[in-house]
Amino acid sequence: MKNKLFTAALGLALTATAISASAQKVYKEGIMVITTNMQGQTVELKNYFRADSAAATFSAGPANIKVLTDAKHSYMAVLVDVAVASIKKAAVYSPAEVEEEMSKMPVLTFTPGTETKVISGFNCKKVVAKDSKSGKTFDIWVTNDVSAPSTAVQSYYANIGGFPVQFVTFREGQSTEVTVKSLTEAKAPAGTFGIPSDFEKITLDDLKALSGGGN
Repeated sequence: MKNKLFTAALGLALTATAISASAQKVYKEGIMVITTNMQGQTVELKNYFRADSAAATFSAGPANIKVLTDAKHSYMAVLVDVAVASIKKAAVYSPAEVEEEMSKMPVLTFTPGTETKVISGFNCKKVVAKDSKSGKTFDIWVTNDVSAPSTAVQSYYANIGGFPVQFVTFREGQSTEVTVKSLTEAKAPAGTFGIPSDFEKITLDDLKALSGGGN
């Protein structure tokens, strides 16, 4: 599969923590649909979430990818299903690899703005985020119309003061702009948050080789 596309899309899915919002609608579990543009392609990611777990699914070329995480940042797994090649692999991160993944996250500070606009039906306000590691700033749009469990948003937006609707994700030095298209209250299908028995468990290094040899 295309490694840059895979890496960028994976950044949409990894890690989450609690948000604090004065909400009109509280979601305890559901499905969040996110879209972005990567290498000229529109990519749609579905994030199934509940209080203790999240499962983000997307396609990268012929591969269907699922990223499993938990609210405590203690578990992470990436499932790769390529039907045309009869590949079903599940890379389970070691505790050290999870810790390393978390250490790569940006450290953001937030400055609330006064601009507002409606995005995907959500009433949003602009917040300027600054990464203390790189010094770069980003315009983030958040809403207080809703709140959701910790597993629905990236950890670096924990203290932004709302639910991110149009924002930037980060992975391996790449930043990607994304937009939440919809948020739906629903129960995930049975087995969504687990590894099926027909998937072979592999290492993270094996996953990197499978996705093109990059990090």
